[in-house]
Amino acid sequence: MLWGKNMDLVYLDYNCFQRDFDDLKQIRIQMEALACREIFMKAEKERIELVWSFMHQDETILCPFPKRKYEVLRLSELCIVRIGPKEDIYKLAKSFQEKVKFSSKDAIHIACASFVNADFFLTCDDKIINRAKLLEFNMKIMNPIDYLRLDRW
Repeated sequence: MLWGKNMDLVYLDYNCFQRDFDDLKQIRIQMEALACREIFMKAEKERIELVWSFMHQDETILCPFPKRKYEVLRLSELCIVRIGPKEDIYKLAKSFQEKVKFSSKDAIHIACASFVNADFFLTCDDKIINRAKLLEFNMKIMNPIDYLRLDRW
């Protein structure tokens, strides 16, 4: 672990920051929203460290919904590790796009997580999880629910 005091370094995909605003009538989305809330509480209690990247910032700025935008900005304050744009990240993202056809945004998020040596990349997007299996990472890529099931605290 590069950053923390023997804590998990966790990079959350942008969808984790916004999960509470999705259709909570669906059971899976309810469960993921609860899992994301729990992860934010663990960060608040300094049991894990979260990463905030320039890609998170860009997506937040582009968000057309003020309530969502302000909530994400509030949650971003829990992110101890901050990462700005770097040429190495763009090169890494490009290689991920070429190998497994990630979208540019997804590739940049994963490249940021990889660049800071995150222990975990959490996402609610099954396509990202499945495509990432085709790459070799030191970090684990999984759904927030599965992360909480690890019971590492």
